[in-house]
Amino acid sequence: MKKILLLGGSNFQIPSIVKAKELGYYAITCDYLPNNPGHKYADEYHNVSTTDKEGVLDLAKKLKVDGIVCYASDPGAPTAAYVAEKLGLPSNPYKSVEILTNKSLFRKFLAENGFNTPKAKAYANVLDALNDLPAFRLPVFIKPVDSSGSKGISVLEKTENLRMQAEYAISFSNAGYFIMEEYIENVGYQVGGDGFSVDGQLVFRCFNNQHFGEKSLNPFIPVGISYPCIKPKYIQDKIHNEIQRLFDLLDIRSGAYNFEVRVTADDEIWLVEIGARNGGNLVPQVTRYATGVDMVEYTIKAAMGDDCSMLMMNEVAGCWGNYKVNSQQDGVLQEVVVDSQFMQNNIVQFDMYYTSGDEVPAFSGSNGILGMMISKFEHVNEMLEKMNNMSDYVHVTVRSRGKV
Repeated sequence: MKKILLLGGSNFQIPSIVKAKELGYYAITCDYLPNNPGHKYADEYHNVSTTDKEGVLDLAKKLKVDGIVCYASDPGAPTAAYVAEKLGLPSNPYKSVEILTNKSLFRKFLAENGFNTPKAKAYANVLDALNDLPAFRLPVFIKPVDSSGSKGISVLEKTENLRMQAEYAISFSNAGYFIMEEYIENVGYQVGGDGFSVDGQLVFRCFNNQHFGEKSLNPFIPVGISYPCIKPKYIQDKIHNEIQRLFDLLDIRSGAYNFEVRVTADDEIWLVEIGARNGGNLVPQVTRYATGVDMVEYTIKAAMGDDCSMLMMNEVAGCWGNYKVNSQQDGVLQEVVVDSQFMQNNIVQFDMYYTSGDEVPAFSGSNGILGMMISKFEHVNEMLEKMNNMSDYVHVTVRSRGKV
């Protein structure tokens, strides 16, 4: 039986572990959290951090694995590519994955190759950033160079807040760096989505509309996504072509990707993020509802060197949404109440990761997601109205710690 090493065992990585076993592979997981829920679905677990490249390489050699994949997680993506390259396993080039995963390297690559990209620079200390700040146009984003799930991101509007916001960003960076990046004004919904390449060609992509909570603790992390993308076809084609040009330059081969794209008033395309992995937060699952394409299966097949040539573009059928159940304060979860009509008429999948009485984090990044909800709608207007106002349909009650 062929062996596949899957990096990580979080709730969002369970689908990849289950799918690997369904396809007949011996599934091995690793990370530094033995109590992660995904490990119980695997045939074998090892306590090795997904960001420890040499440790994972030694493990892969010892186990003689036939493939390696990091599903729905940015931090482990370079490790998977590094190990695969060292062992001659199917993968995209390590250097290319490293560029896509590091915001500073990505911005530099975009600028050097004629893509639209905001002015940006990485820093290890606040003093250097303060010296450079007059050359930037406020407001600017302050981001960790290497985090995912919008963790550690804030917008700097006042110079005196730079130290506090930079230290916050660094606290989420494995490399210990933050990036200062000018803000790009977006028109309409920011475009997100997942895609898949086969032999270097972007053969499938499914763009979505990203919905943000204006009153959220972190207004830069989407609280939901909806399908179909309402951008005109010519805009979606422009985005597709820019992604393909990027893939050509990076010698991208076969695998899954997660996109975040801004479109300005003059229809210019700005690639915000291109993750060298599937989207998290059940993005592949809602994509399957919407298009019938099982991107988890193709991700496992690509990692094992199986034939993926049958994958082709499928358009979205119907109207779909994906919502992150969340709390704007940390504390103890009391209850999650969903509008009865919404529950009956719209919800097709509802996964909660916490139960009443559990301590829960505030929603400041993807680590603050309490559950996921996939919904179906009758038409685009219903989809947009409900996805823009989900707090009217989903009510989360959290009490402060220490209160009864």
